[in-house]
Amino acid sequence: MQPIPGREDVAIACSAPILDRREVVSSNGEAEERFVIGTELALGGQVWPIEVSLTDRGAMAYRMLLGRQALGEGVVVSPTESCLMPALGYDCYHSAAVATAAPARTLRIAVLSREGGAHSTRRIVAEGEARGHVVEVLDTVRCYMALGPLAPDLHDDGKRLPHCDAVVPRVGVSVTAYGAAVLRQLQARGTFLVNPPEGILASRDKLHAHQILARARIPMPATAFAASPKDTDNLIALAGGAPLVVKLLESSQGKGVVLAETKKAAQSVISAFRGLKANFLVQDFVAEAKGEDIRALVVDGRVVAAMRRRAAPGEFRSNLHQGGTAEPVRLSRAEREIATRAARAFGLGLCGVDMLRAADGPRVLEVNSSPGFEGIEQASGRNVAGDLYDLIERAVRPTPARRRRGG
Repeated sequence: MQPIPGREDVAIACSAPILDRREVVSSNGEAEERFVIGTELALGGQVWPIEVSLTDRGAMAYRMLLGRQALGEGVVVSPTESCLMPALGYDCYHSAAVATAAPARTLRIAVLSREGGAHSTRRIVAEGEARGHVVEVLDTVRCYMALGPLAPDLHDDGKRLPHCDAVVPRVGVSVTAYGAAVLRQLQARGTFLVNPPEGILASRDKLHAHQILARARIPMPATAFAASPKDTDNLIALAGGAPLVVKLLESSQGKGVVLAETKKAAQSVISAFRGLKANFLVQDFVAEAKGEDIRALVVDGRVVAAMRRRAAPGEFRSNLHQGGTAEPVRLSRAEREIATRAARAFGLGLCGVDMLRAADGPRVLEVNSSPGFEGIEQASGRNVAGDLYDLIERAVRPTPARRRRGG
Protein backbone atom coordinates (compact mmCIF):
# COMPACT_ATOMS: atom_id res chain seq x y z
CA MET A 1 0.00 0.00 0.00
CA GLN A 2 1.23 3.51 -0.88
CA PRO A 3 -0.77 5.77 1.48
CA ILE A 4 0.51 9.20 0.42
CA PRO A 5 -0.66 10.55 -2.95
CA GLY A 6 2.30 11.28 -5.21
CA ARG A 7 4.80 9.41 -3.01
CA GLU A 8 5.69 6.07 -4.62
CA ASP A 9 8.75 5.74 -2.36
CA VAL A 10 6.57 5.21 0.73
CA ALA A 11 5.07 1.73 0.92
CA ILE A 12 3.37 -0.09 3.79
CA ALA A 13 3.08 -3.87 3.69
CA CYS A 14 -0.24 -5.15 5.02
CA SER A 15 -2.50 -8.17 4.64
CA ALA A 16 -6.12 -9.11 5.33
CA PRO A 17 -8.41 -12.07 4.62
CA ILE A 18 -10.27 -12.08 1.28
CA LEU A 19 -14.03 -12.28 1.84
CA ASP A 20 -15.45 -12.07 -1.66
CA ARG A 21 -15.00 -10.98 -5.26
CA ARG A 22 -17.67 -8.57 -6.51
CA GLU A 23 -18.51 -6.39 -9.47
CA VAL A 24 -18.47 -2.76 -8.34
CA VAL A 25 -19.79 0.16 -10.41
CA SER A 26 -17.80 3.35 -9.86
CA SER A 27 -19.22 6.88 -9.81
CA ASN A 28 -18.45 7.34 -13.51
CA GLY A 29 -20.47 4.23 -14.36
CA GLU A 30 -17.57 1.84 -15.09
CA ALA A 31 -17.94 -1.71 -13.77
CA GLU A 32 -14.92 -3.45 -12.24
CA GLU A 33 -14.48 -6.81 -10.53
CA ARG A 34 -12.79 -6.26 -7.19
CA PHE A 35 -11.58 -8.36 -4.30
CA VAL A 36 -13.24 -7.58 -0.97
CA ILE A 37 -11.26 -7.83 2.27
CA GLY A 38 -12.25 -7.66 5.92
CA THR A 39 -10.54 -5.18 8.24
CA GLU A 40 -11.33 -2.81 11.12
CA LEU A 41 -12.14 0.89 11.08
CA ALA A 42 -11.11 3.10 14.02
CA LEU A 43 -12.96 6.42 14.19
CA GLY A 44 -13.79 8.71 17.09
CA GLY A 45 -12.53 6.27 19.68
CA GLN A 46 -14.68 3.45 18.30
CA VAL A 47 -13.55 0.35 16.38
CA TRP A 48 -15.76 -1.87 14.24
CA PRO A 49 -15.31 -4.39 11.39
CA ILE A 50 -15.86 -3.26 7.80
CA GLU A 51 -15.56 -4.65 4.29
CA VAL A 52 -13.30 -2.86 1.80
CA SER A 53 -13.22 -3.37 -1.97
CA LEU A 54 -9.72 -3.11 -3.47
CA THR A 55 -8.84 -1.08 -6.55
CA ASP A 56 -5.98 1.07 -7.83
CA ARG A 57 -6.55 4.67 -6.71
CA GLY A 58 -3.05 5.86 -7.64
CA ALA A 59 -4.43 8.66 -9.83
CA MET A 60 -7.01 9.77 -7.23
CA ALA A 61 -6.68 12.57 -4.68
CA TYR A 62 -7.62 10.22 -1.81
CA ARG A 63 -6.41 6.67 -1.26
CA MET A 64 -9.71 5.53 0.28
CA LEU A 65 -13.39 6.44 0.15
CA LEU A 66 -15.58 5.52 3.11
CA GLY A 67 -19.10 4.52 2.08
CA ARG A 68 -22.22 4.93 4.21
CA GLN A 69 -22.54 1.19 4.76
CA ALA A 70 -19.17 1.15 6.49
CA LEU A 71 -20.24 3.67 9.14
CA GLY A 72 -21.05 2.12 12.49
CA GLU A 73 -24.07 2.70 14.69
CA GLY A 74 -24.14 6.09 16.35
CA VAL A 75 -22.06 7.77 13.65
CA VAL A 76 -23.65 10.97 12.37
CA VAL A 77 -22.51 12.76 9.20
CA SER A 78 -22.95 16.52 9.18
CA PRO A 79 -22.64 17.61 5.53
CA THR A 80 -22.50 21.33 6.30
CA GLU A 81 -19.56 21.17 8.71
CA SER A 82 -15.98 19.94 8.53
CA CYS A 83 -13.13 18.83 10.82
CA LEU A 84 -15.42 17.84 13.69
CA MET A 85 -12.83 15.21 14.67
CA PRO A 86 -9.06 15.63 15.15
CA ALA A 87 -7.33 16.27 11.81
CA LEU A 88 -5.26 13.41 10.43
CA GLY A 89 -2.01 13.84 8.49
CA TYR A 90 0.70 11.89 6.75
CA ASP A 91 3.44 12.71 9.27
CA CYS A 92 3.57 9.14 10.57
CA TYR A 93 4.69 7.93 7.13
CA HIS A 94 7.61 10.32 6.72
CA SER A 95 10.23 8.63 8.89
CA ALA A 96 13.39 7.56 7.08
CA ALA A 97 12.82 3.90 7.97
CA VAL A 98 9.40 3.84 6.32
CA ALA A 99 10.33 6.00 3.36
CA THR A 100 13.32 3.92 2.28
CA ALA A 101 11.93 0.40 2.58
CA ALA A 102 8.74 -1.56 2.84
CA PRO A 103 8.72 -3.05 6.34
CA ALA A 104 9.93 -6.61 6.50
CA ARG A 105 7.24 -9.13 7.23
CA THR A 106 7.04 -12.87 7.63
CA LEU A 107 6.26 -14.57 4.34
CA ARG A 108 4.21 -17.70 3.87
CA ILE A 109 6.08 -19.90 1.42
CA ALA A 110 5.16 -23.31 0.03
CA VAL A 111 7.49 -25.91 -1.43
CA LEU A 112 5.60 -28.04 -3.95
CA SER A 113 7.25 -31.45 -3.65
CA ARG A 114 6.41 -35.12 -3.22
CA GLU A 115 9.71 -35.66 -1.40
CA GLY A 116 9.62 -33.72 1.83
CA GLY A 117 12.66 -35.58 3.09
CA ALA A 118 14.86 -34.81 0.05
CA HIS A 119 17.98 -32.79 0.82
CA SER A 120 17.05 -29.84 -1.41
CA THR A 121 13.56 -29.59 0.07
CA ARG A 122 14.94 -29.71 3.62
CA ARG A 123 17.47 -27.00 2.77
CA ILE A 124 14.76 -24.73 1.40
CA VAL A 125 12.65 -25.23 4.52
CA ALA A 126 15.57 -24.71 6.92
CA GLU A 127 16.83 -21.56 5.19
CA GLY A 128 13.36 -20.03 5.07
CA GLU A 129 12.66 -20.72 8.73
CA ALA A 130 16.07 -19.31 9.67
CA ARG A 131 14.95 -16.07 7.99
CA GLY A 132 11.74 -16.02 9.99
CA HIS A 133 9.37 -17.18 7.26
CA VAL A 134 6.66 -19.82 7.48
CA VAL A 135 7.59 -22.61 5.05
CA GLU A 136 5.31 -25.55 4.32
CA VAL A 137 5.90 -28.57 2.08
CA LEU A 138 2.88 -29.44 -0.07
CA ASP A 139 2.55 -32.88 -1.64
CA THR A 140 1.87 -32.14 -5.31
CA VAL A 141 -0.70 -34.89 -5.83
CA ARG A 142 -2.54 -34.16 -2.56
CA CYS A 143 -3.42 -30.68 -3.80
CA TYR A 144 -6.78 -30.42 -5.55
CA MET A 145 -8.59 -27.52 -7.14
CA ALA A 146 -12.02 -25.93 -7.17
CA LEU A 147 -12.73 -23.90 -10.29
CA GLY A 148 -15.33 -21.15 -10.15
CA PRO A 149 -16.03 -17.51 -10.94
CA LEU A 150 -15.37 -16.17 -7.43
CA ALA A 151 -11.71 -16.97 -6.81
CA PRO A 152 -9.39 -19.85 -7.71
CA ASP A 153 -9.54 -22.27 -4.81
CA LEU A 154 -6.92 -24.83 -3.78
CA HIS A 155 -7.11 -27.53 -1.14
CA ASP A 156 -4.42 -29.65 0.45
CA ASP A 157 -5.13 -32.92 2.24
CA GLY A 158 -8.75 -31.99 2.97
CA LYS A 159 -8.13 -28.37 4.02
CA ARG A 160 -8.46 -25.15 2.08
CA LEU A 161 -4.99 -23.82 1.41
CA PRO A 162 -4.49 -20.27 2.71
CA HIS A 163 -2.84 -17.69 0.50
CA CYS A 164 0.89 -18.22 -0.04
CA ASP A 165 3.21 -15.33 -0.85
CA ALA A 166 5.49 -17.55 -2.93
CA VAL A 167 5.87 -21.13 -4.12
CA VAL A 168 9.08 -22.99 -4.88
CA PRO A 169 8.21 -25.77 -7.37
CA ARG A 170 10.05 -29.06 -6.88
CA VAL A 171 7.68 -31.01 -9.13
CA GLY A 172 8.68 -34.60 -9.85
CA VAL A 173 9.02 -35.77 -13.45
CA SER A 174 6.23 -38.35 -13.07
CA VAL A 175 3.69 -35.67 -12.05
CA THR A 176 4.87 -32.78 -14.24
CA ALA A 177 1.51 -32.19 -15.94
CA TYR A 178 -0.49 -32.24 -12.70
CA GLY A 179 2.10 -30.10 -10.93
CA ALA A 180 1.82 -27.53 -13.72
CA ALA A 181 -1.97 -27.41 -13.21
CA VAL A 182 -1.50 -26.79 -9.47
CA LEU A 183 0.99 -24.02 -10.23
CA ARG A 184 -1.44 -22.35 -12.65
CA GLN A 185 -4.07 -22.38 -9.90
CA LEU A 186 -1.62 -20.78 -7.47
CA GLN A 187 -0.62 -18.23 -10.11
CA ALA A 188 -4.29 -17.28 -10.58
CA ARG A 189 -4.49 -16.59 -6.84
CA GLY A 190 -1.71 -14.01 -7.11
CA THR A 191 1.06 -16.20 -5.71
CA PHE A 192 4.61 -15.54 -6.87
CA LEU A 193 6.10 -18.60 -8.57
CA VAL A 194 9.87 -19.00 -8.61
CA ASN A 195 9.43 -21.04 -11.82
CA PRO A 196 6.28 -20.72 -13.95
CA PRO A 197 4.52 -23.88 -15.22
CA GLU A 198 5.30 -23.09 -18.87
CA GLY A 199 9.04 -23.07 -18.22
CA ILE A 200 8.90 -26.31 -16.24
CA LEU A 201 6.89 -28.11 -18.93
CA ALA A 202 9.24 -26.92 -21.66
CA SER A 203 12.39 -27.90 -19.77
CA ARG A 204 11.05 -31.41 -19.09
CA ASP A 205 10.38 -32.13 -22.77
CA LYS A 206 13.85 -32.48 -24.28
CA LEU A 207 12.67 -31.91 -27.85
CA HIS A 208 10.74 -28.75 -26.93
CA ALA A 209 13.67 -27.62 -24.78
CA HIS A 210 16.13 -27.91 -27.67
CA GLN A 211 13.72 -26.09 -29.97
CA ILE A 212 13.64 -23.22 -27.46
CA LEU A 213 17.44 -23.21 -27.23
CA ALA A 214 17.72 -23.21 -31.01
CA ARG A 215 15.22 -20.34 -31.34
CA ALA A 216 17.27 -18.33 -28.81
CA ARG A 217 20.44 -19.17 -30.81
CA ILE A 218 22.07 -20.81 -27.83
CA PRO A 219 24.87 -23.22 -28.84
CA MET A 220 24.17 -26.93 -28.24
CA PRO A 221 25.31 -30.28 -29.65
CA ALA A 222 23.93 -31.17 -33.09
CA THR A 223 20.50 -32.69 -32.39
CA ALA A 224 18.02 -34.58 -34.58
CA PHE A 225 14.54 -36.09 -34.16
CA ALA A 226 12.40 -38.28 -36.42
CA ALA A 227 9.27 -40.40 -36.06
CA SER A 228 9.62 -42.93 -38.88
CA PRO A 229 11.97 -45.95 -38.69
CA LYS A 230 12.72 -45.34 -42.38
CA ASP A 231 14.64 -42.21 -41.37
CA THR A 232 17.06 -43.89 -38.95
CA ASP A 233 20.17 -43.54 -41.14
CA ASN A 234 19.30 -39.92 -42.00
CA LEU A 235 18.77 -39.25 -38.30
CA ILE A 236 22.23 -40.59 -37.46
CA ALA A 237 23.78 -38.49 -40.22
CA LEU A 238 22.07 -35.28 -39.05
CA ALA A 239 23.55 -35.78 -35.56
CA GLY A 240 27.05 -36.01 -37.04
CA GLY A 241 27.31 -39.78 -37.21
CA ALA A 242 28.63 -42.21 -34.61
CA PRO A 243 29.52 -41.98 -31.84
CA LEU A 244 26.29 -40.33 -30.77
CA VAL A 245 23.97 -40.12 -27.76
CA VAL A 246 20.35 -41.34 -27.78
CA LYS A 247 18.07 -39.67 -25.19
CA LEU A 248 14.49 -40.29 -24.13
CA LEU A 249 12.50 -37.08 -24.40
CA GLU A 250 11.30 -37.29 -20.80
CA SER A 251 14.08 -38.44 -18.49
CA SER A 252 16.18 -37.09 -15.62
CA GLN A 253 19.31 -37.80 -13.59
CA GLY A 254 20.96 -39.42 -16.61
CA LYS A 255 18.36 -42.17 -16.96
CA GLY A 256 17.26 -43.04 -20.50
CA VAL A 257 20.53 -41.76 -21.99
CA VAL A 258 22.61 -44.21 -24.07
CA LEU A 259 25.96 -43.77 -25.83
CA ALA A 260 26.18 -45.54 -29.20
CA GLU A 261 29.84 -45.74 -30.23
CA THR A 262 29.28 -47.13 -33.76
CA LYS A 263 26.66 -46.69 -36.46
CA LYS A 264 25.50 -50.28 -35.98
CA ALA A 265 25.13 -49.75 -32.23
CA ALA A 266 23.18 -46.55 -32.89
CA GLN A 267 20.83 -48.39 -35.23
CA SER A 268 20.27 -51.11 -32.60
CA VAL A 269 19.55 -48.62 -29.79
CA ILE A 270 17.17 -46.60 -31.99
CA SER A 271 15.39 -49.79 -33.06
CA ALA A 272 15.02 -50.88 -29.41
CA PHE A 273 13.58 -47.49 -28.37
CA ARG A 274 11.14 -47.59 -31.30
CA GLY A 275 10.08 -51.09 -30.24
CA LEU A 276 9.22 -49.68 -26.80
CA LYS A 277 7.23 -46.87 -28.52
CA ALA A 278 9.46 -44.37 -26.72
CA ASN A 279 10.05 -40.85 -28.01
CA PHE A 280 13.73 -39.95 -28.24
CA LEU A 281 16.25 -37.72 -29.94
CA VAL A 282 19.82 -38.29 -31.06
CA GLN A 283 22.69 -35.95 -30.34
CA ASP A 284 26.30 -35.47 -31.31
CA PHE A 285 28.74 -36.94 -28.77
CA VAL A 286 31.25 -34.26 -27.73
CA ALA A 287 34.31 -36.46 -27.19
CA GLU A 288 36.62 -33.60 -26.14
CA ALA A 289 34.51 -33.06 -23.00
CA LYS A 290 36.05 -36.35 -21.73
CA GLY A 291 33.14 -37.30 -19.52
CA GLU A 292 32.92 -33.88 -17.84
CA ASP A 293 30.22 -31.24 -17.85
CA ILE A 294 29.56 -27.93 -16.13
CA ARG A 295 26.50 -27.18 -13.99
CA ALA A 296 25.82 -23.45 -13.63
CA LEU A 297 23.13 -22.52 -11.14
CA VAL A 298 21.21 -19.44 -12.23
CA VAL A 299 19.04 -17.48 -9.79
CA ASP A 300 17.11 -14.41 -10.95
CA GLY A 301 19.15 -14.09 -14.14
CA ARG A 302 22.56 -14.39 -12.46
CA VAL A 303 24.97 -17.32 -12.12
CA VAL A 304 25.44 -17.75 -8.36
CA ALA A 305 27.34 -21.06 -8.26
CA ALA A 306 28.99 -23.57 -10.57
CA MET A 307 30.60 -26.98 -10.42
CA ARG A 308 32.38 -29.38 -12.73
CA ARG A 309 31.03 -32.93 -12.72
CA ARG A 310 33.25 -35.87 -13.69
CA ALA A 311 31.86 -39.21 -14.81
CA ALA A 312 32.70 -42.36 -12.86
CA PRO A 313 35.32 -44.70 -14.46
CA GLY A 314 33.82 -46.49 -17.47
CA GLU A 315 30.81 -44.14 -17.54
CA PHE A 316 30.17 -41.22 -19.92
CA ARG A 317 27.33 -39.66 -17.91
CA SER A 318 28.61 -37.19 -15.31
CA ASN A 319 25.37 -36.99 -13.28
CA LEU A 320 25.99 -37.28 -9.54
CA HIS A 321 23.14 -39.82 -9.40
CA GLN A 322 25.17 -41.99 -11.81
CA GLY A 323 28.25 -42.00 -9.60
CA GLY A 324 29.86 -38.81 -10.86
CA THR A 325 31.89 -36.50 -8.65
CA ALA A 326 31.77 -32.71 -8.31
CA GLU A 327 34.39 -30.02 -7.80
CA PRO A 328 34.40 -26.21 -7.91
CA VAL A 329 35.03 -24.57 -11.27
CA ARG A 330 35.55 -21.05 -12.57
CA LEU A 331 33.33 -20.17 -15.51
CA SER A 332 34.40 -18.13 -18.47
CA ARG A 333 32.50 -15.01 -19.46
CA ALA A 334 31.01 -16.89 -22.43
CA GLU A 335 29.79 -19.72 -20.17
CA ARG A 336 28.13 -17.27 -17.77
CA GLU A 337 26.46 -15.41 -20.61
CA ILE A 338 25.15 -18.60 -22.22
CA ALA A 339 23.84 -19.92 -18.89
CA THR A 340 21.89 -16.74 -18.17
CA ARG A 341 20.53 -16.62 -21.73
CA ALA A 342 19.32 -20.20 -21.39
CA ALA A 343 17.54 -19.46 -18.11
CA ARG A 344 15.93 -16.38 -19.66
CA ALA A 345 14.78 -18.36 -22.70
CA PHE A 346 12.71 -20.62 -20.41
CA GLY A 347 11.59 -17.82 -18.08
CA LEU A 348 12.98 -19.64 -15.02
CA GLY A 349 13.90 -17.84 -11.81
CA LEU A 350 15.89 -20.84 -10.55
CA CYS A 351 17.53 -23.45 -12.77
CA GLY A 352 20.63 -25.49 -13.39
CA VAL A 353 22.17 -25.12 -16.85
CA ASP A 354 24.32 -28.07 -17.91
CA MET A 355 27.05 -27.33 -20.46
CA LEU A 356 29.86 -29.13 -22.23
CA ARG A 357 33.21 -27.54 -22.99
CA ALA A 358 33.57 -28.30 -26.68
CA ALA A 359 36.52 -27.35 -28.87
CA ASP A 360 34.59 -24.39 -30.32
CA GLY A 361 33.12 -23.16 -27.03
CA PRO A 362 30.43 -24.08 -24.50
CA ARG A 363 27.35 -26.01 -25.58
CA VAL A 364 24.17 -26.33 -23.52
CA LEU A 365 23.03 -29.88 -22.85
CA GLU A 366 20.00 -29.28 -20.65
CA VAL A 367 18.16 -26.75 -18.50
CA ASN A 368 16.99 -28.27 -15.22
CA SER A 369 14.02 -26.49 -13.58
CA SER A 370 14.42 -28.41 -10.27
CA PRO A 371 18.19 -28.50 -9.68
CA GLY A 372 19.55 -30.23 -6.60
CA PHE A 373 21.30 -28.12 -3.97
CA GLU A 374 23.48 -30.64 -2.17
CA GLY A 375 26.22 -31.23 -4.75
CA ILE A 376 26.60 -27.65 -5.89
CA GLU A 377 26.51 -26.17 -2.36
CA GLN A 378 29.21 -28.60 -1.24
CA ALA A 379 31.35 -28.05 -4.34
CA SER A 380 31.06 -24.25 -4.48
CA GLY A 381 30.63 -23.41 -0.80
CA ARG A 382 27.78 -21.11 -1.79
CA ASN A 383 24.53 -20.78 0.16
CA VAL A 384 22.30 -21.40 -2.85
CA ALA A 385 19.16 -21.62 -0.71
CA GLY A 386 19.98 -18.13 0.55
CA ASP A 387 20.19 -16.84 -3.02
CA LEU A 388 16.76 -18.37 -3.66
CA TYR A 389 15.25 -16.47 -0.72
CA ASP A 390 16.91 -13.25 -1.82
CA LEU A 391 14.96 -13.65 -5.09
CA ILE A 392 11.70 -14.40 -3.29
CA GLU A 393 12.02 -11.48 -0.88
CA ARG A 394 12.85 -9.04 -3.69
CA ALA A 395 9.82 -10.22 -5.67
CA VAL A 396 7.27 -10.39 -2.86
CA ARG A 397 8.23 -7.43 -0.70
CA PRO A 398 10.25 -5.13 -2.99
CA THR A 399 11.91 -1.98 -1.71
CA PRO A 400 10.38 1.03 -3.46
CA ALA A 401 12.87 3.36 -5.10
CA ARG A 402 13.10 6.90 -3.77
CA ARG A 403 11.59 9.49 -6.04
CA ARG A 404 14.09 11.94 -7.44
CA ARG A 405 13.46 15.42 -6.21
CA GLY A 406 13.72 18.26 -8.67
CA GLY A 407 16.56 20.73 -8.28
